[in-house]
Amino acid sequence: MKHSHVCSLFALVCSTSVSAESYVIGVEKLAFAPHYSIDAQGQYQGFARDLFDLFAAKSGVELSYKVLPVEQLLPALLNGEVDFKYPDSDTWAQAQKAGKAVSYSQGVVNYVDGVLVAPQRQGQSIDQISRLAMVNGWTPWGYQERIDAGKIELTYSDDLRQMIRQALKKDTDGAYFNVVVATHYLDNIRARPGALVFDAKLPHNRGSFHLSTIKHSEFLKRFDRFLLDHQSEVAALKSQYRVEANLDADRIGLEQWKLDFLERQKLKEARVQ
Repeated sequence: MKHSHVCSLFALVCSTSVSAESYVIGVEKLAFAPHYSIDAQGQYQGFARDLFDLFAAKSGVELSYKVLPVEQLLPALLNGEVDFKYPDSDTWAQAQKAGKAVSYSQGVVNYVDGVLVAPQRQGQSIDQISRLAMVNGWTPWGYQERIDAGKIELTYSDDLRQMIRQALKKDTDGAYFNVVVATHYLDNIRARPGALVFDAKLPHNRGSFHLSTIKHSEFLKRFDRFLLDHQSEVAALKSQYRVEANLDADRIGLEQWKLDFLERQKLKEARVQ
């Protein structure tokens, strides 16, 4: 009788183990705070990690993160080495994805990519941009025609730190990058808030980061439902990490003290009314 009980328990444990859902999300080995970064121990962290961990806790699945160099991440998805890729978009790497049935989640977080310039250059026309700093692998949306015509020369860097240094030394007329990430770097890591500012009058690109997959499109529907059903918790994470902070053209890229001042003014006006 005891032997039968032990066997039944063993079968239950095995059955539970087999049925547990486990997935691997391929993520970028990139310093891209506050969205995501890799700590000294090689662990994925930031807004995206907390968001996916929250989803895993709410849905009862197991998620692990495979950190890969950016150029290896898409091939890993296409070759089946990872179950999902983050971030992704249907507008990225279209030639590489041709013929592949890639599915995408709803937008996870919005972003703006654009040019940051020295404050005294803000508001100048695109004709004043002749040298543009870029990080390897990035595409300067809105500038390709002038680049092809030889009117803008691109200067590539290995990472954000090197690119920002070029722009601060005035080796270039501006730096093209994710505006929230670049501003976070200047404010919190380089400790040079306001040294470069986003110029919303220059061409810039708005989009959203998505979770993508080839094999698990049904899983994405569950993730989309999570984003909808837990909007308040997702919004709290976005607020905590400031990943969507001040994406309006008149606010994005502003130093924090200016944003705080604008909020105080807004509250004061509301009390008067």
